[in-house]
Parts: sequence; structure tokens; C-alpha cells
Amino acid sequence: MLDQLKDMICEYVEVGRDQIYENSRFMEDLGFTSFDFMSMIGEIEEKFDIEVDERKAADIRTVGEAIDYIKSLQDEAD
Repeated sequence: MLDQLKDMICEYVEVGRDQIYENSRFMEDLGFTSFDFMSMIGEIEEKFDIEVDERKAADIRTVGEAIDYIKSLQDEAD
């Protein structure tokens, strides 16, 4: 899942895949704007067939937190 997120992240900000880690912060480290982040959330919903709670998405700060949240939503759907 990290590789899939890295691909998505690179579509929104100019950062190399090798510069993205699970502890990378979207805003501070990767240069996301809130608009970029919410746009990517929409893409994540489509790609992983999940529905993201926007209030919970606002609390996601790092790539690792995003992965954990996506996995938790996928587990709920099973």
C-alpha cells in the first residue's frame, strides 16, 4: 500500500518517491496544501473503494497514519 500511496503523492506534489516515508508529514515534509490533500483523499476513496470521514481525514498528518486509516476502513468493509 505504501507504494500505491507514493505514486498518488507524486501526482500532487513535486517530491521523489525515494523521499516519501511512513513518517513523512503531508503538509510539513511533502508540501501538500489542504486542497491537494483533500483531492488525494477523493482519489484514495476511488482506488481503495472506501468512504473516508472528512473529520477523521483532517487528523491524518503522516503517510503511515493514512495507511493505518485506509487499512482500518478496509477491515470494516470485510
